[in-house]
Formats: sequence, C-alpha cells, structure tokens
Amino acid sequence: MKVLETKNAPGAIGPYSQGFEVNGFIYTSGQIPVDPATGEVPAGIAAQAEQSCKNVGAILEAAGAGFGKVFKTTCFLADMGDFAAFNEVYAKFFTSKPARSCVAVKDLPKGVLCEIEAIAAK
Repeated sequence: MKVLETKNAPGAIGPYSQGFEVNGFIYTSGQIPVDPATGEVPAGIAAQAEQSCKNVGAILEAAGAGFGKVFKTTCFLADMGDFAAFNEVYAKFFTSKPARSCVAVKDLPKGVLCEIEAIAAK
C-alpha cells in the first residue's frame, strides 16, 4: 500500500489520507471544494463542483493516473436540487462516464455543497 499525498489538493482535516494506491488501484478520500492554495471555499454549486473535481484530479495525478482511469465515483450533495448544475460541471472532468453513486446528505464538512471520491486504475 502506498499513501498518496500532494500539495495540489487540500490536506486531510482529520485522521485520514488524501488517498491510497493498492494493487494497481487508486482510492481517493472524499474531496470537498477547498482551494489548496488559499484554504477558501468558492461560492455556489458550480464553482464548488469544479474545485472538488480539481482536487480529485490532483490526487489522481500524484498517483500517475488521470480522470480517464476513473471507473467509480461517489458524489455527495447537500441539496439534491443542485443535481443538474453539479452534473454539468462533473461531466467536463469525468468524460469517461465512470459508474457513479450520487446521494444527498444532511451535512458535509465545512458546510460545503458537494464532495467527490473516486476509484481509478493505475
């Protein structure tokens, strides 16, 4: 097992890692829309979805992979009313259309509107 860590994605805010590489697979922790350079969260679902995608991408890149290698995502939304706007941004990054679960949750860390985790092949 190899711990994945990059300064191009937000650092863990708890007892977990940004991701792991295990047996040729990459598992990312859920990525909320925190800008790793500033620590700020952008306003609105479109900007937050984009930042979450960029954070997932940074971890994939640190592992030597990219969005085209992702075969499963799990997406969490604070409001299912944001589903269409979230999908519009998500589709720009996950062009290979991986298998996905998308659920609404009561709350997300730091009060953000979305979170994305991914599983990819190396």
